[in-house]
Amino acid sequence: MQHQLVTINVNGDEYTRVVKANTLLVNFLRDELDLTGTKKGCELGDCGSCTILLDGKPVNSCLILALDADGKKVTTIEGVSDTDQLSVVQEKFVEYGAIQCGYCAPGMIMSATALLAENPKPTAEEVRAGISGNLCRCTGYINIIKAIMAASGQEIPN
Repeated sequence: MQHQLVTINVNGDEYTRVVKANTLLVNFLRDELDLTGTKKGCELGDCGSCTILLDGKPVNSCLILALDADGKKVTTIEGVSDTDQLSVVQEKFVEYGAIQCGYCAPGMIMSATALLAENPKPTAEEVRAGISGNLCRCTGYINIIKAIMAASGQEIPN
């Protein structure tokens, strides 16, 4: 198996590692960097539990090789806030009960964070579209949508 050197900026820190050519980004984050907030779900790109931001865009880290992230900026759930405080999206997920089992939460929060960075005042329909790549088996999405709308500072839909 071929090995290659990669340098990836993860949550503001540069990491250089030798990786196998077939190492998935999700495995690099979890196994090499011990950033286990990024979850492994379906490993097919269908569930969104492994969503991270790659150069500010939400992507399924189970579909990307670590080699493809070489020289890029990765943000995981551990880096969504640059302080010891929760981000506003994380706070609203807690406040609105948008987390039940919590498995989808990191990916959902990453998608919501990207959505609000691009569109600070989305409609409820835009929120639904923004999280459409993230599956949740517990909440029915209502509280997730409310939490994201609250994080945007807007009125909460009924």
